[in-house]
Amino acid sequence: MQRSQSDEENRIDWGIIFCVLLLALIGLASIYVAAVHDRQPTSVARQVITQLVWYAIGTILIVVIMQFDSEQLWKIAPIVYWLSLFLMFAILVFYSRSYYASTGAKSWFAIGPFTFQPSEIMKPAYILMMGRVITTHNNRYSVHTVQSDWRLIGTMFLWLLPILVSLHFQNDFGTSLVFFAIFCGMVLVSGVTWRIIAPAATVLAVVGGSALAMVTSSVGRRILEHVGFQAYQFDRVDTWLYPEQDTTNQGYQLWQSIKAVGSGGITGTGFNNSKVYVPVRESDMIFSVIGENFGFIGGVLLILIYLLLIYLMIRVTFDTKNEFYAYISTGVIMMILFHVFENIGMNIGLLPLTGIPLPFISAGGSSLIGNLIGIGMVMSMRYHHHSYMFSNKKEFR
Repeated sequence: MQRSQSDEENRIDWGIIFCVLLLALIGLASIYVAAVHDRQPTSVARQVITQLVWYAIGTILIVVIMQFDSEQLWKIAPIVYWLSLFLMFAILVFYSRSYYASTGAKSWFAIGPFTFQPSEIMKPAYILMMGRVITTHNNRYSVHTVQSDWRLIGTMFLWLLPILVSLHFQNDFGTSLVFFAIFCGMVLVSGVTWRIIAPAATVLAVVGGSALAMVTSSVGRRILEHVGFQAYQFDRVDTWLYPEQDTTNQGYQLWQSIKAVGSGGITGTGFNNSKVYVPVRESDMIFSVIGENFGFIGGVLLILIYLLLIYLMIRVTFDTKNEFYAYISTGVIMMILFHVFENIGMNIGLLPLTGIPLPFISAGGSSLIGNLIGIGMVMSMRYHHHSYMFSNKKEFR
């Protein structure tokens, strides 16, 4: 009995749990501070308890997902992908009118006081499906050629295309960037030849640089308007480049966030000692709480926790040596990395505002559930890898 319990404990990656728990505690403390200093009428206890409920739901999902081995995840991949895609298009009809009025995005279902963003569930579903697509392709083509690799990239993009179409009509450009980051990360580890990746990276750099040059010039903006760019997207760029010139809406929010982080200095102002007001601080701008209360040191420690979490997930991937799992892990890592990079970047003014939350910390159930599902899929690797090894040992004896 004792040995069985010990084997069960060894199947659980306690390092990953520790990192997520630390981030959860930081998130709850930060949400509390944001709620206390919010100028809008709000219930501090309600916000904290609501987040705790989402953590509890996410924890249950992790335990459930851990029970699925690679064969079972393989089988359910198409099911969860198509179900999530159905929700992605259903939201275009049944979106929350109140959220659309305040944000301009058709991204949220609203059922009473509860809201739900299907794109957050679509992320792990897409990762799971791409893991299956890449594994199937590589088993079919044992030798990588330029032709076969282009076929793989094209197939992966076809699975991504309907998601991007839905996000376009939802007016959710930030989430589109997350999916593109996942796509690029999984392409990189799929074995695609550098004869494709190197030119593609060069083209992306040129296109990105050209787009930035165009969006900052009047002539370029007129051209971009003809290809579908909208006024709110230009406003976000202006807010990013000149936040001090816009004293309303997002410009004010970004400028206040920069001031809050700057006022924290090296060691911060102390817990719950916030003097700079940042609108809607508990969600996308949550890093400004950490930067102000705990300063540069607190921000660096937070980043180190994220890096430790990423390292532990990479280590699990190498330990299991399962191709399908490796692609799933890569997708989850890219999802979390991009969220962290974009959120912290936009809070300190290095990147434009895109509405990307900080993983495991920002208030909001949809994003938290999506990230915890990803953690559950990664923890499934260790859980079933140890089970398989122990089973083999018993057979060997």
